[in-house]
Amino acid sequence: MAARPARQQLLLVDDEEDANEELAELLEGEGFRCFTAPSVKEALKQLTLHPDIALVITDLRMPEESGISLIKRLREHTSRQHLPVIVTSGHADMDDVSDLLRLQVLDLFRKPIYHVRLLETLNNLFPEPKVYQVGQ
Repeated sequence: MAARPARQQLLLVDDEEDANEELAELLEGEGFRCFTAPSVKEALKQLTLHPDIALVITDLRMPEESGISLIKRLREHTSRQHLPVIVTSGHADMDDVSDLLRLQVLDLFRKPIYHVRLLETLNNLFPEPKVYQVGQ
């Protein structure tokens, strides 16, 4: 059987490390390569270290800086301004939603995340590569 080709690299940003690890495990099981960060500062560091990151999934509310702050910084950075971002939150309000729309966020998921819907979103954005076996 052919090895499963690696899919896109994703950055998961959440101050709840258990949530980050659980989501990374799920997504890596689907072939994605995941990097995690517990803060905006660490997320920016990961983006510098891994320039091939194709999508950011960030929590909205974090102690030091918010997910909105991270997205604003991405949108100001020329090489990252079009990077797709998905936001997760257990506490989004209408002001947050209007900010997220203005910042062109791909989607907003309420916590706890409904994994089936998240995987559908990722599979639409990054279709799984076809695996061809020798002789086909």
